[in-house]
Amino acid sequence: MLVGRVRAEALRRPLAAAGVLLALGALLGAGARSVIGMAQLQALQAAEAARQGEVARIRRDAQREVNALAARLAELQAQANRLNALGARLTRAGELADGEFDFDKPVGQGGGGTSRDMPAAELRQQLDQLEDDYRRADTQLSVLESLLFNRQLDLAALPSRAPIAGSYVTSGFGGRADPFGGGWQFHRGIDFEARIGDPVLAVADGVVSFAGVRSGYGNVIEIDHGNGYVTRYAHNSRLEKQVGDLVRAGQEIAKAGSSGRSTGAHVHFEVWQDGVVVNPRKFLGHNDALARHGPQRG
Repeated sequence: MLVGRVRAEALRRPLAAAGVLLALGALLGAGARSVIGMAQLQALQAAEAARQGEVARIRRDAQREVNALAARLAELQAQANRLNALGARLTRAGELADGEFDFDKPVGQGGGGTSRDMPAAELRQQLDQLEDDYRRADTQLSVLESLLFNRQLDLAALPSRAPIAGSYVTSGFGGRADPFGGGWQFHRGIDFEARIGDPVLAVADGVVSFAGVRSGYGNVIEIDHGNGYVTRYAHNSRLEKQVGDLVRAGQEIAKAGSSGRSTGAHVHFEVWQDGVVVNPRKFLGHNDALARHGPQRG
């Protein structure tokens, strides 16, 4: 019925009806544009939020990557410090000239060409290669350290030092005139000039295998150095070590004297190799450092 009245009114007043219709159309168009604008705004806001979330995720991932690389860098730096310390220790053990291998000095580097950005994958690959290089170097240096340590042990057990500091040989090894009444005798060792009470020194690392009196030798101390070597120190006034004592090269083991078959204070020194007495000269000639730098007699 209302529709009928509106239709009748439009027929009666067509201009007014047209104006009303135009106004209604404008209102409906404005509402539609407003709804579309709000939808577009909401879509833009959602896209911006998604973009910011993606940026935040990328930043988090990048920071995790940086943290992982920093951790690996710290591990490599620790390995480098260990290798530098090991290299310095081997330099000292090998008695290399000072400055020949300076592990604290940075190495020189150079090269032409332009630089470029390094991709993360390439950086990780180079870190992997560096880690492998460090691991191989660590293994090689450890083997070298073991070899040098064994070499030092062998040298420390070799009777290559003098049994008394600042002395000289008064009677050599081999045949000589018997100092008691003439005749000939085979002298099994070397005699070193000494005064009563002078310190008698172990010529190498070892274990005391005998400490007591032997016929003709007086107060004797013997040291087993391993590898078949035994040294004997005779005619002492007093013994400072007992059987089973561990001694180091240069350590005092007795006091010089003139006990046993002796014409005066001295140190009688013998070297036995695999149960056979040998001339100590072939050992003493290699290293007389203890005689030069050992305790001073006074």
